[in-house]
Amino acid sequence: MNVYTFTGNLARDAKINSTDKGDSVGSFSVGVKSGYGDKAVTNWINCSLWGKRADSLAPYLMKGQSVAISGELSLRKYKSKDGTEGASMEVRVQDVTLIGKKGDDAPMTPQNAFKQVSKADGGFDNFEDVPF
Repeated sequence: MNVYTFTGNLARDAKINSTDKGDSVGSFSVGVKSGYGDKAVTNWINCSLWGKRADSLAPYLMKGQSVAISGELSLRKYKSKDGTEGASMEVRVQDVTLIGKKGDDAPMTPQNAFKQVSKADGGFDNFEDVPF
């Protein structure tokens, strides 16, 4: 498996859909900046998160949220209505780390992110309760 790891800000709130079999799929786009000054560019990467993790993380994946994503990268080719061909980068997410919201003075610590995600998933109430 190829693994692509990157950080950026969410372009919009995560959207949850269901497959025909009832599996949850969360989709969101992340803007990844590269370059600097006049040569700065933002690349948009479409992300998909599956299963219970999609349901539990969706409330935290809001527009402007800074995230670190790790997952399998693929290039999806498409043909638009006007006949032009294009491609988009897509990542099937394996790991999400909430860094903080855009404009926050201090980034979210790993312990705080863990607490929020764990509570949303019905897990541990505090970081010290982790059984390992």
